[in-house]
Amino acid sequence: MKQHQSRSDIRNIAIIAHVDHGKTTLVDALLKQSGSFRDGKHVEDRVMDSMDLERERGITISAKNCSVYYQDTKINILDTPGHADFGGEVERALQMVDGVVLLVDAAEGPLPQTRFVLGKALQANLATIVLINKIDRKDARPQEVLSEVYDLFIDLDANDEQIEFPVLYAVGRDGVASETLEQMGTDLKPLFDAIVRHMPAPEYDPEASFQMLVSNLGYSDFMGRLAIGKVVNGSVKKSDSLVAIHHDGRTSAVRASSLQVYRGVQFEPVDRIDAGEIAIISGAESIEIGDTICNKEAPRALRRVSVDEPTISMRFSVNNSPFSGLEGQYVQSTRIGERLKKETLMNVALRVIENDDSESFTVEGRGEFQMAILLESMRREGFELSVGRPQIIFKEKNGEKHEPIEHVFIDCAEEYTGVVTEKLALRKGKMINLVNHGSGRVRLEFSIPSRGLIGYRTEFLTDTRGTGLMNAILDGYELFRGEIDSRSTGSLVADRRGQTVAYALFHLEPRGEMLVGPGVDVYEGMIVGEHNRDNDLNVNVCKGKKLTNVRASGKDDAITLRPVTPLTLERAIEFIKDDELVEITPKNIRLRKRILAANMR
Repeated sequence: MKQHQSRSDIRNIAIIAHVDHGKTTLVDALLKQSGSFRDGKHVEDRVMDSMDLERERGITISAKNCSVYYQDTKINILDTPGHADFGGEVERALQMVDGVVLLVDAAEGPLPQTRFVLGKALQANLATIVLINKIDRKDARPQEVLSEVYDLFIDLDANDEQIEFPVLYAVGRDGVASETLEQMGTDLKPLFDAIVRHMPAPEYDPEASFQMLVSNLGYSDFMGRLAIGKVVNGSVKKSDSLVAIHHDGRTSAVRASSLQVYRGVQFEPVDRIDAGEIAIISGAESIEIGDTICNKEAPRALRRVSVDEPTISMRFSVNNSPFSGLEGQYVQSTRIGERLKKETLMNVALRVIENDDSESFTVEGRGEFQMAILLESMRREGFELSVGRPQIIFKEKNGEKHEPIEHVFIDCAEEYTGVVTEKLALRKGKMINLVNHGSGRVRLEFSIPSRGLIGYRTEFLTDTRGTGLMNAILDGYELFRGEIDSRSTGSLVADRRGQTVAYALFHLEPRGEMLVGPGVDVYEGMIVGEHNRDNDLNVNVCKGKKLTNVRASGKDDAITLRPVTPLTLERAIEFIKDDELVEITPKNIRLRKRILAANMR
């Protein structure tokens, strides 16, 4: 058997956790305390959240790398997303590391995404350090949370070695950590020490030739496409002639025109990279995530990145409304197709299928939030398109229809338990657990079909007065649970082209909830409100008041309209029915009927 060697000067780790448990804030503190930024340099908070959407929403969307130096050891760190819809990013990132730091909120404890990311780390047999974060919270319960973490490890069939994990306590925002609860440290030195001591150094075969698995892609205006991944064996020098092995076994030539490694959050050019390091190689134009870059003389492919199957699909099509082309820069189906193909190169959890009509594409992914983020990005880039309601991807097993089932965790005030349970029961949800800590809030767990959650999130926030927390994770496929009634209300649909008038909207308010205010351009077939009843109603929102010379007291009181809640992409996607579309442009989000003309509907 070949003797593997390890590189003691490097550690490759990922920081994994549920959304909002403090991963990116902790990475900020690690970077600052390791001296990655020069003194006096202004550094933004959450420096790893570099995309505008990440900064606005306060979440991490794509996994990103950085590195810090501690004493003589270089620590490559991957910050991963904590939202279930971006699980593909986590699976991709775990290919590059040898260990993980599992972050758990001291009050909330392990949540669905904690289970998902930890399950993936244990499957990959990665070493784990558990860090209980935010222990300064008033409602912190670190000891209980630690026993919940042990329960989770046992539940995920961790072996004896995996369950012997070191535990640290931290306040990531203040950049302090400690090995005990009694004595809180003054910096993150205990965490650095634990990483160097407990995380395995990368191993390699000293006799094998160069091999690197591409786990991420980047782009530089000067160097073109960048292949990012861990060098598994061998070493590479600048200007080496290499080959890439693609998913179908094809090979293509790669010339390492430049080599870079991570230093802090920046790239550092180098002339040679050895095994165990995370490398950035330019000169590979046709490369994809999962490909192997290796030596030309001895090409050997590594195991590809495998991710869980998509569960929902959406139809992206050209915008064919009367306002088409007025607000967007890119409106053609070829441009939309190119942009979606580019997205699949960077996002391994997405699939794009070209439809027969050549005007539309079916995009398959993990959840409607992932789709909303993609649509919001495209919209900001100047794209104009329309999308249909998310559809669930069913599977056929032994001649029977199976559907994806979600495990839903809900944290809400005690008084909302009834309304939440009732609403989820209507959507074929089954309660599987209820925990009451006696603090006035309860934790509920449900098993519910994925399609039952489409359109429920907004309703849930309304029902719990914005105080409820809901998280879901895919629990596998089960037998079809029967039909679910979708939205029980109809739509108020404009019957002509024009501009909305306050007088008309005021008189339509008793009919339902308006989605547009006065002075908005509309067209026939555009949805302007939600009807109180279950049928659609064609309405004239452009009708002004008939002006006569007859005046009576009280006739000309100023009209006051109910405020309109701005339409967000998520709300629009959740709202529409099967015969409706969301029209998305850089300036507006509109709802419309698939067939615009009233007489054809």
